[in-house]
Amino acid sequence: MDEKRTVKASKFLARVLRHEPGLIGVTLDEGGWVDVDVLLAACAAHGRRLSRAELEHVVETNNKKRYAISEDGRRIRASQGHSVSVDLGLAPAVPPDVLYHGTATVTVPIVLREGLRPMSRQDVHLSADLETAVRVGSRHGRPAVLAVDAAGLAAAGHVFRLSANGVWLSGPVPPERLRLLPS
Repeated sequence: MDEKRTVKASKFLARVLRHEPGLIGVTLDEGGWVDVDVLLAACAAHGRRLSRAELEHVVETNNKKRYAISEDGRRIRASQGHSVSVDLGLAPAVPPDVLYHGTATVTVPIVLREGLRPMSRQDVHLSADLETAVRVGSRHGRPAVLAVDAAGLAAAGHVFRLSANGVWLSGPVPPERLRLLPS
C-alpha cells in the first residue's frame, strides 16, 4: 500500500470512526467499536474498497496511533477524537504536573479569555510533551502552545483520562489554569 493511499484511507477511517459512521451505514457500539468485517464490507459498498491487510497497515503505521483493533482482532475503533457520543471506557488517570495544548496563534486570545473547550469533540485533547503540542498547533497555521496546570486541576477534582494513543483527555479547562508559552 503506497503512502498516498494509506493517508487517504486513514483520513476516511477517521471520518467514519470518529464523526460519521452513518456515511457508510455502520453503527458504532457504545464503546466506539465496529466489527472489522462489517466496516470493510460497508467501505466496499460505498466505493472505498479496503482489504483486511490494508486496514491493518493503516492501523499499524498511523504515526498518531489513531485506531485500535480489539485483542481478538474482530473489532476496530478510533482511539479518541470522537464528535459522536461514545464511552471509551478509560479510567481516570493522574496526569503529569503540566500538560500542553497546541493551537493556532489566531485562537490564543479566545482561549485565554474562555479557556479550552471540547468544541465539536467530546473531550479537550492535551499532550504530555511540547513537541506533540507544537505539531498539533501547526495543523492550523502558526503554532502556539499553552501549558495546562494539570496538577492544580487534578487537585481541584478535575478528571483526566489517558487514551490508548497517549493523548490526555479532559473536560473544559478554565483560562486561569492556562499559560501561553513563548514561541
